Amino acid sequence: MIETFLQVLPHGITLSCRAAGEPGRPVLLFLHGFPEAAFVWDELLAHFAQPQHGGYRCVAPNLRGYEHSSAPTEVAAYRAKPLVQDLAALIEVITQDSPTPGQLACLVAHDWGGALAWSVAAQLPAAMRQLAIVNAPHPATFQRELANSPAQQASSAYMNFLARPDAPALLAENDFARLWPFFTNMAADRGPMAWLDGATRARYREVWCLGLHGPCGYYAASPLRPPTASDPGATAVQLPRERAAVNVPTLVIWGLGDTALPEALLDGLDGYVGDLRIERVPRATHWIVHEQPQQVAALIGAFLRA
Repeated sequence: MIETFLQVLPHGITLSCRAAGEPGRPVLLFLHGFPEAAFVWDELLAHFAQPQHGGYRCVAPNLRGYEHSSAPTEVAAYRAKPLVQDLAALIEVITQDSPTPGQLACLVAHDWGGALAWSVAAQLPAAMRQLAIVNAPHPATFQRELANSPAQQASSAYMNFLARPDAPALLAENDFARLWPFFTNMAADRGPMAWLDGATRARYREVWCLGLHGPCGYYAASPLRPPTASDPGATAVQLPRERAAVNVPTLVIWGLGDTALPEALLDGLDGYVGDLRIERVPRATHWIVHEQPQQVAALIGAFLRA
């Protein structure tokens, strides 16, 4: 059974959360991406809360700016530093009754949640025993491809649109007509997507109706985007290895049908992650959590038992 609660953090930010499993158990924390919300993890929360799958306490927050979480209006509020601060504080709160206070059993994250998870793991390795990333590029390999690869620049061109001040209003027009293609266009096979049914569309519509300024704020605040004639974007970013290195056992699950994040982003990843396992999934897209939740759960479960 999924429960919901509002968690007020010590620095004043509130995160609306979904959870399953008994408090006091080892904690798994799940982070969603754009244009998603915490509900995308419901099946995995219920799965890993079951005794036969570890009996974890599973928590999925709506990130700052999403659903009923705090949604500051200034773009600077969506930079990496305050977002990592949210997660560091949340980890402290949700693990205080666990067998390892201050430490997650695993941080699981997709898309933008994955971008934040890479940062938390690099800066606060003691905050987690393991890290599981789902179709979310490491910032160093992403910077490299955005700065140097015309293919990645073309695949990520949408980021410059989402960074525009008018993007939230444009996305909301005509029943979010510009948002639905984010699901269908990030797949090599753009045929019917069975998971994007009426009920799922209704859940997304309910979240998006609460506002898109926060979700778009992540793009407006980030320098990791394709360069343009007026904006150097990722070409102006430098990520020293010592700041980007991850010293936590890491699983990366990658749906190979992801057209926004090609497989080339995995090249050189082992130069930043010392203990790395990569699982490539051929018949999956960027939305693998929706498409193949049981496969994702199985891969993460095997990693947790390793």
